[in-house]
Order: sequence, then C-alpha cells, then structure tokens
Amino acid sequence: MKRWIVIASLILTAFALPPQKKITVWLIGDSTMANKEIKAYPEHGWGMPFGYFFDSTVTVDNRAQNGRSTRTFMEENRWAPVVAALQEGDYVFVQFGHNDEVKTKKSYTTEAQFKANLLKYISDTRSKKATPVLLTPVARRNFDSTGHIAGTHDIYAQIVRDVANENKVPLIDLDREAQALMQQWGVEKSKLLFNHLAPGEHPNYPNGKEDNTHFNELGARVIAQIVFKNIKSLGLELAARVRK
Repeated sequence: MKRWIVIASLILTAFALPPQKKITVWLIGDSTMANKEIKAYPEHGWGMPFGYFFDSTVTVDNRAQNGRSTRTFMEENRWAPVVAALQEGDYVFVQFGHNDEVKTKKSYTTEAQFKANLLKYISDTRSKKATPVLLTPVARRNFDSTGHIAGTHDIYAQIVRDVANENKVPLIDLDREAQALMQQWGVEKSKLLFNHLAPGEHPNYPNGKEDNTHFNELGARVIAQIVFKNIKSLGLELAARVRK
C-alpha cells in the first residue's frame, strides 16, 4: 500500500506546475500614486497599499514622484533605469496627466507630446517583453453647485483612452471610476477619502488642510482596490498572484 502511495506521489509531482517566475510591477506616475514621507502623512498615494495585494512572487516597485509629468519623469532620468531593469513578464503601470495638463506648471506637456510620451513608455516596455498598463489620471474631488461630480481631466484622460485603444494596451480608467465612486459617496462623505483635516487635527497640518487631489490612507486603499478589481476584469496574469 505504501509503495502505491509513493508511486502516486511521484506521478503527481511529475505533473505539478512549475513555480511561478518572480516578477516586478513597476509603478510610474505622479503624487496620487507615489509613496509619501512621514512628514506628509496622512496623505497617501494609492501605490502604497497596492503592494500588499500580491504574493511573494510579485515585487511592487513604486517609482512615482510628486509633481511629475510624462515629460519630466523622462527628463529627470527616472524612466531609463526602469527600462534597464525590466525583465520579461514584468508589468509597468503608467499613470500621468495631473501635471501634464496644467499650463502654468513647469511640468506642462502639450497634448501631442503627452501622446508621444505614452507611446514611448509602451514601446520601451514591450521591447523588454514586459506588459504596459495605462491608467487615466485619477479624478479629483470636484462637485458643481448641484452636487454632481465634474471632471477636471477630460482632455488628457481621453488621450490615454485613445492611446490604449489604438495600441491594444490594457486600460484602467481611474478618472471615470473615481468620479463614479465620489458621486456615490456624495459631497460630504467623499471628503473622507482625501487629505481633509481640521486645524489641530494632525501635527503635520496644524492649520488644517483641504486637499481634493491627494488621498488619505482610506482613499488610497479604495483607489488601489479599484485598480486591483480592473486587473482581474482585464484578465491579466497578475491576477493569479494574489496574496491568499
């Protein structure tokens, strides 16, 4: 009997799936995605909790930086080291737009250049047999006088959608999905997702804070969950590497 158990075990071992190759998920983007220093807490980028979703075969390397656009991220030599380190099977999540679209910022990028930069991120990633994923800029908390959420990224978010569609790149539409979330939560409750603080509520912001762009810890987790939900609905292999 024992001999048959050993034989059965050997057969099962022979047909067992090989261990999954370890991969890296690279996050490149702006402050809404970035890791934050303690002095900025409770402000959080959604990339901070995102790393905890996956098992030991996945490393999340968050290279997002405050204030960066598709252009300045490259000009500051932040993209080239990512390309050099990319391995086959890796993923690159690209989320820009907040700083590209503001003409008064040094990070401003024209619509044509924004599109060209996205295409470079895609081509460089694919050249290393890695998978690019485009994300529209995540929505700001911006309600009109009637209590309806109003978009602030309409043009640049549409460019991301068009580039994703034209180049068959997986798309996560954080602009539309975050707008829908905030509309559901409403004018007052949606403040709970953002870095809204009363004077004296937090030592990092003694005078208080009303920030409708950057998330607190709760908001970052909720947005990260939206990203994760899309990873599953898009059918990315990454979805099979969830922490049990």
